[in-house]
Amino acid sequence: MPSSSKAAKGELHLQFQLGEDRYALPAREVVEVLPLRRLKQMPEAPQWVAGLFEHRGRMTPVIDLCHRVLGRKALARSSTRLVLVRFDADLGERSPVLGLLLEQATDTLRLTADAFQASGLEAGLPDYLGPVQRDAQGMIQRIEISHLLDDAMRALLFQPVAQG
Repeated sequence: MPSSSKAAKGELHLQFQLGEDRYALPAREVVEVLPLRRLKQMPEAPQWVAGLFEHRGRMTPVIDLCHRVLGRKALARSSTRLVLVRFDADLGERSPVLGLLLEQATDTLRLTADAFQASGLEAGLPDYLGPVQRDAQGMIQRIEISHLLDDAMRALLFQPVAQG
């Protein structure tokens, strides 16, 4: 069994699955992990936009990452979570918050930054699919939150609120 100092090495990540594959989000970008809840639908938005809900006085858009990546809605299971993330980590607390529906988002793990490697397929993949690394359970790929939405989707989901 590894010593606690070795186990503590690396950055904490939230692990989840898309289909049979494992993915990770850096925990520093995660605001909160919530159970599933009812969302207000957003008519005419892309199908992978799951909806909108109010969280701490703010309207928060939610995307279904399974639907975006795999073309099917996330399964409503006890391990499926609504994960709130900072969309632009560089802005810190001022960053817009985005909700992600993620399957099997119940575990955390520590991953070292220098163990992540380019997949070699970057030219043909969406920008949000980050580098990969191998651990005892196989391959895991990092999701780059800031690249999940293009400019048009950012404008749709994060419209400035009019002051009245």
